Amino acid sequence: MQKILGYLRKAIEDFHMIEEGDKIAVGLSGGKDSITLLSALKALARFYPKKFDLIAISVDPGFEFFDRGLLENVCKEIGVPFFCEESHIKEIVFDIRNEKNPCSLCANLRRGILNTTAIREGCNKIALGHNEDDVLETFLLNLFYTGSISTFAPVSYMDRSKMTLIRPLIYTPEKETKRFVKKNNITVMPKTCPMDGVSKREDMKKMIHDLQIDIPHVKANLYGAIMRSNIKGWKQEEQE
Repeated sequence: MQKILGYLRKAIEDFHMIEEGDKIAVGLSGGKDSITLLSALKALARFYPKKFDLIAISVDPGFEFFDRGLLENVCKEIGVPFFCEESHIKEIVFDIRNEKNPCSLCANLRRGILNTTAIREGCNKIALGHNEDDVLETFLLNLFYTGSISTFAPVSYMDRSKMTLIRPLIYTPEKETKRFVKKNNITVMPKTCPMDGVSKREDMKKMIHDLQIDIPHVKANLYGAIMRSNIKGWKQEEQE
């Protein structure tokens, strides 16, 4: 946990993610990253100088592999209030529209439900479990498929809902969240999406892995370039 907390606290302090009195909703999918994030934020809350409250929100998309009981148990053990919202995401995305590339629509629907629930429960921030590897993969996806040089920001303010999105794991390598759940014998959902392993994001993950064979420091180089080109703008957005 100490290593995870180190990455987490640095990101939080670099981008002023948490302020006194915040009520933060963690988007809990049941995967390794969201469970690690919830565990780490709960641990941080015990000693962090700025006091904040936590809840966990899950969106049931209607897939047969969604395990609400597992999520309830995770939150009970960590000691965080749990809210699970049912949805028709599977029906809309996969049955009615039969999307060939469903990830964007699915993510938008999930985010909308998460946002609505967080507002209902009096939260002012939503924490998402995107890690360091997600930063790189999103950068490559945007570069190759939209022609833009960008990735998601550590902190994003949504004017319409007055909600702030934070990504406290942005400095945390994926291997560390894998190590955390394994070391602590935490059960995660083996699958959180029917596109697991076959999405364009998975293609980016494989590309980076293959590049590392010839260029061992390619991840560090890519991440460094992204941070150097974006961090000034990110900090300015956070201050505004």
